[in-house]
Amino acid sequence: MEFTAFLKGIGLGGSLIVAIGSQNAYLLRQALKRQFVLTCIAICIICDVVLIGAGVAGMGKLITEALGLLFWIKIAGFVFLFWYGLRAARSALNPGVMSANENDTAPDRRAVIAAMLAFSLLNPHVYLDTVVLLGSIGGQQAGAGRWYFALGAMLASTIWFSSLGLGARYLTPIFSRPNAWRILDGIIALIMWTLAISLFV
Repeated sequence: MEFTAFLKGIGLGGSLIVAIGSQNAYLLRQALKRQFVLTCIAICIICDVVLIGAGVAGMGKLITEALGLLFWIKIAGFVFLFWYGLRAARSALNPGVMSANENDTAPDRRAVIAAMLAFSLLNPHVYLDTVVLLGSIGGQQAGAGRWYFALGAMLASTIWFSSLGLGARYLTPIFSRPNAWRILDGIIALIMWTLAISLFV
């Protein structure tokens, strides 16, 4: 049961993290420029770990005390996941090339930290994903399962941001082609819709 919750956390957390655009785009841009990459990765991971933990703790308690909200939380989760999948599908049908290389002057560390925090914390979708959606689904897991779910989501976050930040320099030739983004967005859409259906299965 705990391992299943852990895998579910990895799957759902990873899918939602990949779908968040502004945070990933800024990290990718900094990684391609090779400017304060480790600092940006650390900020992304720490923010996600804190928000996921807070979401699972708070929403789990709320669900335990008010079981009548469970149905509506599932409805909201389904709508949210379906909408994310639809957005990814539209991107796959209308691809664009991300412009990550910009010929501007190199900012100092404080400016990069401020920008990375803004992209991580000022995006309302981050709170919908980590605090509301991941928190509510994690809170549904029995016993210690919710914390295994949270650990899975945190691991997915750590792997994703580390891979994106450290591996981005090798992706420039690939993601200069629109078809690469079409494939990625198509996969994201399928994952989102599958997870949305799984809420009621």
